[in-house]
Amino acid sequence: MINIVKATTSDLPIISQIAHQTWPLTYGSILSSAQLEYMLNAFYSNAALLKNIEDGNEFIIAKENNICLGFASFEHHYQNQNATKIHKIYILPETQGKGIGKLLIDAIAQFAKEDKSDTLLLNVNRFNKALGFYQKLGFQIIEEIDIELEHGYLMEDYLMEKEI
Repeated sequence: MINIVKATTSDLPIISQIAHQTWPLTYGSILSSAQLEYMLNAFYSNAALLKNIEDGNEFIIAKENNICLGFASFEHHYQNQNATKIHKIYILPETQGKGIGKLLIDAIAQFAKEDKSDTLLLNVNRFNKALGFYQKLGFQIIEEIDIELEHGYLMEDYLMEKEI
């Protein structure tokens, strides 16, 4: 049985490890290897993950038999809105397609309802095949966003929304 648990700072190494296993398959055909490496280091170093927590992000982990299969992070009251923003959600490649992503999003929706949010938000790369997954769960594209990073790198995203 898969359980969703709140992560602690002691879980940050496994969160980073899952990101490093998942990103090359998810973004390898979308981003250059240099940008991929830059973004993994920028977003998934221990310091970056600790800063996420300090900034109000919460992390949850999907576990089965005490093995971590995936994680997500989210933030309530995003930009002072009555919304919860899903910042990260990644599932180990070998366990994708087993409903783990839906379990994580359902858990976030429940936390969001408890916190009085009425909307879930997330960004997804416009070329990421997960776009169809989010649409299947009821998320709708509300905006195209280009986010400039250092070194001239660009994140080409859709902002998606789902009412809960």
